[in-house]
Amino acid sequence: MTPESIPSDAPGDPSWRAMIAPYVKPDNGRALIQLITTALPFLSVMAIMLVALSHGYLIALVLFPLGGILLVRLFMFQHDCGHGSFFRANWANDLLGWVLGVLTLTPYKSWSREHAVHHAGMGNLDRRGIGDVTTLTLAEYLALPRLRRLGYRLYRHPLVMFGIGPVWLFFISNRIPSGNPKREWKNWLSVLGTNLALAFGFVLLLVLCGPAGLLAWLPVVLLAATIGVWLFYIQHQFENTYWEPRLQWSFYSAALQGASFYDLPPFMHWLTGNIGFHHIHHLSSKIPNYRLRECHNANAIFQTAPRLTLWSAFKCARHALWDAERRNLIPFSKLRAIRAEEKARPFRDISAAG
Repeated sequence: MTPESIPSDAPGDPSWRAMIAPYVKPDNGRALIQLITTALPFLSVMAIMLVALSHGYLIALVLFPLGGILLVRLFMFQHDCGHGSFFRANWANDLLGWVLGVLTLTPYKSWSREHAVHHAGMGNLDRRGIGDVTTLTLAEYLALPRLRRLGYRLYRHPLVMFGIGPVWLFFISNRIPSGNPKREWKNWLSVLGTNLALAFGFVLLLVLCGPAGLLAWLPVVLLAATIGVWLFYIQHQFENTYWEPRLQWSFYSAALQGASFYDLPPFMHWLTGNIGFHHIHHLSSKIPNYRLRECHNANAIFQTAPRLTLWSAFKCARHALWDAERRNLIPFSKLRAIRAEEKARPFRDISAAG
C-alpha cells in the first residue's frame, strides 16, 4: 500500500465514506445472537469449574483456558459497546458495557474514554501516551540517561509486557481513578463503581463457594488479560507500522498502515471478536465486530493492509524503538549495527565527494 492509494483526509473526499457506509449500522439481532452464544457457554464453563474444584483440580485445569478465551470475546463486545457499535441504542450499549466491565475488571466508561483518545491519535508522534503501548523513537531512547534506558528496556521486555503487564493493567491500574475528581468525576465514578461491584462479587463468591470461587475466577481473568494485552500489542507494534509528527500525520494512513490485519484462522477470528481486522476498526470504530470481515472482503484496498499471521506475529514481541530515518520499528539488537553505520557515514560521504 502506498500513501497515494489511500483515500485523502479531505472532508470533501467521499471515497472512504462510501466504502464503509454499508457496514456502520448495528444489527440488534446479530448482536443478541453473539451475546447469547458467548455468555451462556462462558457462564456454563465457570459453573462447571466451580463444581469441579470441590472434587479436584483436573477438570478445572482443562476448562479454564476455554473460560479465558470466552472472556476475551466478551471483552470485545464491551469494546464495541464503548464505541456505540454493538447495539443500536446507546443505553443498551452502556448497560451491557458496564456489566461486562465488571467481569473483565475494566471500568467501562473510563476505559472507553481513554480508548477514544487512542483512536483519535494512533500513529501521531506528538500524541503518544494515552491508551497505547509506550513507544520511544530511536533518538529519544539514545538521549536518555543510562538508568532510564534500562527502565525502558525492562518495560518492553516480553516477560514484563506479557507477564507483569496484564496483572498491573487489569488488577492494579484499572482500580485507580486518574485526574482531578472535580473535573474528571465521570472517570472516578466509573472506576470506583466498578471496584465496588467487584468487591461485592468477590464477597459473594467467597460466601457461596468459598476459596474455590476465586480459584476458578482469577486464572480465567488473568489468561484473558494476557491474551488481551497481546492482541492490543500486535495490532500496532509491528515492523512496518506508521508513525508521523502531527503536521505530517494522516488519520486514514494511520488506520490502513499503522493497524495490522491479524490473519487468524476462522475459529480464532470468532473467538477474538474479529479484532484481527484492526485496520478496518481504526478506519471506522462504528463498524460492529460482526461486520468487520465483510467490509474487509468487499474493498480491495483494505486487503493491502499490513498482514500478520498467527506465527509471524510472534516476531513483533522484540520490536521496541521507532527509527524515524528508516521508518520502521526495530529491536534493541539493531542498535549496535545502526551506531556503527552512523559512525561510518561521514567517511562514506567524504569518499563520495572525492
